[in-house]
Amino acid sequence: MPRPEHGGPPELYYNEEESTKYSNNSRVINVQFQMSERAVELLSLPPGQPSLILDVGCGSGLSGETISDMGHFWIGLDISKAMLDVAIWREVKGDLFLQDMGEGIGFRPGTFDGVISISAIQWLCNADKKHHKPLHRLHRFFCSLYTAMARGARAVFQLYPENSDQLELVTTAAMKAGFTGGVVIDYPNSTKAKKIFLCLFTGHTKETQLPQGLGTTTNSVLDTVQFTCERFGNNKNKATNKVSMGLKSRNWILNKKQRRRRQGFETRADSKYTGRRRKYKF
Repeated sequence: MPRPEHGGPPELYYNEEESTKYSNNSRVINVQFQMSERAVELLSLPPGQPSLILDVGCGSGLSGETISDMGHFWIGLDISKAMLDVAIWREVKGDLFLQDMGEGIGFRPGTFDGVISISAIQWLCNADKKHHKPLHRLHRFFCSLYTAMARGARAVFQLYPENSDQLELVTTAAMKAGFTGGVVIDYPNSTKAKKIFLCLFTGHTKETQLPQGLGTTTNSVLDTVQFTCERFGNNKNKATNKVSMGLKSRNWILNKKQRRRRQGFETRADSKYTGRRRKYKF
């Protein structure tokens, strides 16, 4: 499947037809909601206190609706006029700006308590025009963003890097602008559920520890290769041995179910019947 960034500049790719199709796709809406909710969660905003959040690449306002539902205020900017027209038609609660983030953002210092961006930052890695230089555009964006954020605030960017070099390019540009932080990966062992977030901090506070990604809880038993001599034992009854080789032990089944949970798959809960051997005949 071709990447949207290869289809042309975002202001041309997301035309009226594509913007309407994007905003009416139930699967896109569901995925956008989940990623936006996760991004706001990674911001670690003070509980019970409304905050002002900047949504970079807000599109038709799907992420903004999540922010509003969580009790915060938001301002969105996007380069696609067609996308913003859909957001206005949907009557979203945030304020909208038509803006190329690669040219920098023009907000007062310390304006925002947090920043989120869903599937937008990777567009800056492409040179859609002759005068576009990805490194310069990334540097200009991150420098202006750092100024517009309150000290101690966080910025969370969900992105789909084309390769590791592209991820390193974005991360390096952010660090040169003054940010600290790193990459958080949810469900790293899953091809479908895997999501990459770049979590950036302004200033140093007690809560600048990088969050842990979902599905990354390690178990020493699962990550260790254990040697057993059961397969090499001298069994007197070879017929019984042949039957037992086709059966899986309870520990093997529990470990496999745990691996599937880490990969983001829906897995039935464990019970006393899990891995229980059944009789050969009823």
